[in-house]
Amino acid sequence: MLTRSYRDTINERALEDNAFATALLDEAISLFLNGESDMARLILRDLVNATVGFEELALAVNKPSKSLHRMLSAKGNPTMDNLTKIFSVLKNRLRVDFEVHTVAHA
Repeated sequence: MLTRSYRDTINERALEDNAFATALLDEAISLFLNGESDMARLILRDLVNATVGFEELALAVNKPSKSLHRMLSAKGNPTMDNLTKIFSVLKNRLRVDFEVHTVAHA
């Protein structure tokens, strides 16, 4: 039985379906804001791979691609400035804007 890598599946789907890529970005942002940064970085890494690519991202944010790979690893520790730049590049690539809402606890 042949199986595909989940990353291959994510890459292909994100390339073909902008709504899916946008949902990944939304999920990554939600995870960051809710304190689940490890998972958020991994989703961002997959999204970068599927859309802009690390080499192009490196040029856009003026950082080495290896540094970006480390930042977006499970144990990475990107600064707020670097995250802002990464989000900006992805936002522009996906042609979306951000809108954040707070919700009261029930």
